[in-house]
Formats: sequence, structure tokens, C-alpha cells
Amino acid sequence: MQRHPLRAVLIVVGTAIHTLLAANVAHAADMDYRLQPRKLADHAYALIGRTEDFDRNNGANIVNTGFFIGPSGVVVIDSGPSLRYGQQARKAIEALAPGKPIALVVDTHHHPDHFLGNQAYKDAPIGALPATTQSIHRDGNSFAENLYRMSGDWMLGTEALAPNRNLAAGPLAVGGLNLRLIAAAGHTGADLAVYEPASGVLFTGDLVFNLRAPTTPHADIAEWLGALDQMESITKEPGFKLLVPGHGEPATDAAPIVRTRRWLLWLRGTLQDAAKAGMDMVELMRHPLPAEFADVPLAHSEFRRSVEHLYPEMEDAVLGKAMPQPAPPKPRY
Repeated sequence: MQRHPLRAVLIVVGTAIHTLLAANVAHAADMDYRLQPRKLADHAYALIGRTEDFDRNNGANIVNTGFFIGPSGVVVIDSGPSLRYGQQARKAIEALAPGKPIALVVDTHHHPDHFLGNQAYKDAPIGALPATTQSIHRDGNSFAENLYRMSGDWMLGTEALAPNRNLAAGPLAVGGLNLRLIAAAGHTGADLAVYEPASGVLFTGDLVFNLRAPTTPHADIAEWLGALDQMESITKEPGFKLLVPGHGEPATDAAPIVRTRRWLLWLRGTLQDAAKAGMDMVELMRHPLPAEFADVPLAHSEFRRSVEHLYPEMEDAVLGKAMPQPAPPKPRY
């Protein structure tokens, strides 16, 4: 029997649509960050992200977040890169602390991988330094749109939710915990670290990177170096046990601080030397990395981005140029 051509076409189209729908359902079902809280101390946990750049495979899960379980509530350190991440992190928290409320979410700074999970905690206090809150109000949804372009449907439903509580440096009693907040700057204009002396655990946010090249879209290297001194002083206190960087593995000592400092010093010196030599940005981007950084994840790409972020201003500072300069590229966040 001869099959009708139109019927054959409809069968093919129908099969293709069915396959596409099945693939989409499977894709949605597989959008699981598979978050596994790592126990750091009796009541301190971290969720460790990948040392990668944002993409559609990792769903922007390149960040370290964490939480402290207190006698009367849970304190969350950074909410992650998406609504979906925040929801899944909260589910993991509830499994470990059933019935305990979220006493506070701390946004350490305004980069999108650290605060775009805030929607999952919209019923809880969300705190940050005032300048961080202002930056999220100003740039938050633009950041979310950029992450959607890089990470795809993992970001569905994600919108910026700004903090609703102002935090400041000093002691903070919350959820039955006694925290110490350290206000600094350098990675951004407002960076907040959180230390919990009872566990000896320090969350540094992106002031510290461990075996992952630092990002610099809003960096001030001089201020950042000062902030690293603050972080290192905490690691020398008698009760200190563990440092959780913004990216990379936790550490029991100041080694990640030392490596972050060495990168920043090398970066600043390289940019200054290039400006004195009259190199343009394209030439500078071809500059080889020293052996100690050559194999660090994302070192080459982050160096090129840092040239874009920092070199025009460095040229002006070194050469004292009077001529108007073209505006530098917008930060990629």
C-alpha cells in the first residue's frame, strides 16, 4: 500500500514534536543543582560550587554559599545564583534543621551569583551593607538578564530581590548565634565577611579565592589588599578553624589569602609596567602568566577581563593622560 505523502510528513512532524517535548521535560527534571551541604563544624555547613565560569551546564553554580544552624534559627551566607538554587538550598537546610526558621540571609556583596537566590527567602530577613543593597536595587535585574544569557533556563523566574535589613561591622546576635561581621571593600565597593567564633568558621565572600583566579569587574586593588590583611588577622586568632572563600575549596589556614594577595600584587604590577611601557590593551592581553598562576582555573580568561576592567584607569594613573579616553567596557556581571 502506498503511504500518502502528507500523512508521512505529519507523522514525521508529530514524532519530532513529541521528541522535543520529551527532551524539554527531561531537561527541566534534570535541572537539579544536586546540592550537598558539607559539614564544617557542629552547626556550620557550606555548599561548594565549581571553579568554572557561568554556563548552561553548571547553571551558574560556581559559588560557595553556606549556613549556620543556631539554637533558634538558621543564618544563611549568600543565597546563590538563581531562584532555583535558592529553593534547593533552602530545602537542603530544612532537611538538616527541621522546623527552624531562617533568622537571617546575609548577602556578602552585590555580584549575581551571591544574591540572586534571595527570592527563595522572601519571607525572611535579608541583610547586607547599605552600599550592597543600593547596588542590587540599581543593577540586580540587569545582572539576572546577563546570567540568563549565559546560563539559560536554570534562571527561569529569577528576579533581583534586594535586602530588607542594613548590616554593619561588629557583633551580631541572631538565631541564637553570636556572629562577627567584618565590613571591607576591594572586590567591590562593599564586601562583608562573616565569622562565627563558636565554630571558628569564617566566610569571606569574594574577598578570597582559592585556586581560582579572582574576578575584578568592580575591584579596587589597593582596598582589596587591605581587606585581605583583615581576613588574615582572623586566621591568627586562637579559635579559628576554617576559612570558606567565595570560590574554591575551604582551607584550615591563610594559604588562600596569601595566593589571592600574590595574584593581586602580580596583576597590579603587570598593569603598571605595561602602562609605563606604552602597551595597548591587545598587546597586554597576550602577556604570559607566571608559572605559579598558569594552571589556576580561569587564570587566562580572568586576566584578560581584568585588563578590560582595570587597565584604562591604570594608564591614566601611570601616564597622567590629559586626553579624553573612551569609556571602558561595562563589567560582564
